[in-house]
Amino acid sequence: MSAACRLLTIGLAALLAAGCSAIDSINNASRIDYKSTGKLPPLEIPPELVSPRGNERFAIPERTQAQTLSGFQTARAADRVTSSDTSRVLPAAEGVRMARNGSQRWLVVEMPPERVYPLVREFWQESGFLIGAEQPSAGILETDWAENRAKVPQDIIRSTIGRVFDNLYSTGERDKFRTRLESSEAGRTEVYITHRGLAEIYTDRDRSRTVWSPRPADPELEAEFLAKLMVKLGVDQQRARAQVASVAASAAPAGAATAAEAPRARRMASGEGEIVVVAEPFDRAWRRVGLALDRGGFTVEDRDRSQGVYDVRYIDPEVDAKSSDKPGLFARVFKTDKRPTSAQSYRIRVRAQGEETAVSVLQRDGQPLRSDADRQTGGKIVGLLHEQLR
Repeated sequence: MSAACRLLTIGLAALLAAGCSAIDSINNASRIDYKSTGKLPPLEIPPELVSPRGNERFAIPERTQAQTLSGFQTARAADRVTSSDTSRVLPAAEGVRMARNGSQRWLVVEMPPERVYPLVREFWQESGFLIGAEQPSAGILETDWAENRAKVPQDIIRSTIGRVFDNLYSTGERDKFRTRLESSEAGRTEVYITHRGLAEIYTDRDRSRTVWSPRPADPELEAEFLAKLMVKLGVDQQRARAQVASVAASAAPAGAATAAEAPRARRMASGEGEIVVVAEPFDRAWRRVGLALDRGGFTVEDRDRSQGVYDVRYIDPEVDAKSSDKPGLFARVFKTDKRPTSAQSYRIRVRAQGEETAVSVLQRDGQPLRSDADRQTGGKIVGLLHEQLR
């Protein structure tokens, strides 16, 4: 074989190896890779502004420290132990577990909400999201609309020029997540993550105009982010996934299929107007109503479990969809679409009725709905809650 043939053979082998490597990297890519519109690059500190790490052998003790060498070394050792003690930031792995009721999952963390909240905020930022809205006093944090870039087809053209013109490629879907923290007994915190999605659909036969339309929530995506949050809170990755699998396996006991056929909520009339009656006791119904409000696009301004009330602002999901993003390239790059949204305030009351629970919509002051417009909106809210609770 001539030298030219040998070089050609080696070159072809190298190309085949590179192609296989690219295919393997695509197949092994994570199915979650979110990127919020307008995401800022990470802050980089110039090298000249980074203070060099000094040698502790030449550290000068302060006047308040012991003047003996043994005392100084003891104080330095105590400082090192304190600074490396991560238990003040992250809980032990045994302090985080996943719970489930039907299709709803949540975390139970052995820490108070004021310690969990900043960790949850860091988690979403590290996951590629911008914080769209937050209410630390109410334990509510919501991300901005973001796109899962892992769903973009990874063909040869995308892998070569897509990195330069990344905004030209779109999945036609947007996701938003809301995290709600609720204080539980013995200083525990319950962490709920709910998903809302949008899909870009064509409005004419010529496929020239598109609108953003709400799409169903994805409970499995919620569970995956709960598992990732467990890792953020100190649980080993394999152990977190094992807990998710264990909870999923234990959620379908014998006879569950028959029970699932019976509706868990029904819509009926009452003296306060239309209400939703949930076939569950107050504790479970309270949790389910909170998740239904999160998934339905409500903004929970305040809640009082002892009184069984949620004070909410309601924004029509279709109006919110119009303000999330625009399909055009210039709107995505320059973000010129800032449509105002209007919201109305209501009170959602959750009241025990024996073994069942009644959910009603009231004025913000707790009185029945007065005007025809409010009663019409209240009926729409009841319909949305019934859809989520049944």
